[in-house]
Amino acid sequence: MYERSTLIRSLHDVGLAAWFGGSLMGAVGLNGAAEHEGGSQSATDRISSSGWARWTPVNAAAIGTHLFGGGGLLAANAGRLGAQRGVAGSSAVKTALTAGALAATAYSGFLGRKVALASSTDPEDAEKAREHPVDLDQARQRLTWVQWAVPALTGSLLVLNAFQGEQQRPAQQLLGTWRRARAAAPFLP
Repeated sequence: MYERSTLIRSLHDVGLAAWFGGSLMGAVGLNGAAEHEGGSQSATDRISSSGWARWTPVNAAAIGTHLFGGGGLLAANAGRLGAQRGVAGSSAVKTALTAGALAATAYSGFLGRKVALASSTDPEDAEKAREHPVDLDQARQRLTWVQWAVPALTGSLLVLNAFQGEQQRPAQQLLGTWRRARAAAPFLP
């Protein structure tokens, strides 16, 4: 029996779209504008860090929304995981990509905070930066790479999401279920 999961699917998709779009806009637009307007590396770091700090709560909400929706979709499609060939595999890949995107996002936030503290003009931040010194050039380089990893991973999730949507077509469900049954009972025609 077909059941609709419109709300939970919307939470999953809108959260992922915001996570992907925000990270891509930040890597392209925010960092590019900061580089153009900064004048010095320290000013560029401050501008970029300020923008990313403003985005962080929205990004956290987007990620939470995506994860909540993803959990709901997993529960709604639990029967298909074992019954339809290919669903468990694509779900495992999706879980691994999500974990990678979460790790990259967390590492980006960690590095971003280090760069923000090291480039801050606030005396309290400067004191914190002295307590936890960082190789600023290395942190900037890693931050650049990881900020591009997030939209690459979340973009891959979007593509996989489209693939999983195709797996839900009735003909694909029937074919996948038949293939699973044949694998379990190879004597079937």
